[in-house]
Amino acid sequence: MERGIVIRQLRTGNLTQLAGTEILTGIHKQEVGSAYLDVNGLSDDHQDDKRHHGGPEKALHHFASDHYSGLRRTLPEPASGHCRPGAFGENLVTEGLTETDVCAGDIFTLGKAIIQVSQPRQPCWRLNLRFGIPDMSRRLQSSLRTGWYYRVLQPGIISKGDTLLLKERPHDNWPLSRLLSLLYEHPLDLIALASMADIEELSPNLKQLAKQRLETQHVEDWGRRLFGQA
Repeated sequence: MERGIVIRQLRTGNLTQLAGTEILTGIHKQEVGSAYLDVNGLSDDHQDDKRHHGGPEKALHHFASDHYSGLRRTLPEPASGHCRPGAFGENLVTEGLTETDVCAGDIFTLGKAIIQVSQPRQPCWRLNLRFGIPDMSRRLQSSLRTGWYYRVLQPGIISKGDTLLLKERPHDNWPLSRLLSLLYEHPLDLIALASMADIEELSPNLKQLAKQRLETQHVEDWGRRLFGQA
């Protein structure tokens, strides 16, 4: 990726109730001009379930706005009306950069910070409530257009209008589109799983997932993550 990608919106969020429930969420983020980014995320950006959201391996969330037009065409109302920048709780809003353009371990400069792609997003059941569709999380997973996360290698202030510039690409054979296809379309491709498990820059939980599939030759249960099942 030779050209830089401009940050059209930078978004952070406080905790609010999710879809009229008692569940708290930070998905409803608002535009800000700039914010300080450290290893745990942006200043004034909050998550309720810190076990599965936020933290060093998910410090910054990016979703491609390129996908929203397709979602608006395929989803029923009122969900389709939600499909605009910020709907998935992303911190970074851009156009012209998708899962086919970004590789595992990519290092970017952004404002005063340096960030690294750590993993694609694994959709969870909270999206079902957010969009009012019982299987929204599964739909997003099946689309292989889930967005992705960064870890922070160098903290610093980032701002709307900053340019995301690729600095290093250690794994040009592992675009996130390939990783997502392995996770959800061809989950027991053992050769690819062995290669995935060796990606040093991938988040520890996804490397462990690959190793677990290799050891058991079995796909983990997605029910709890996608639908909140025990």
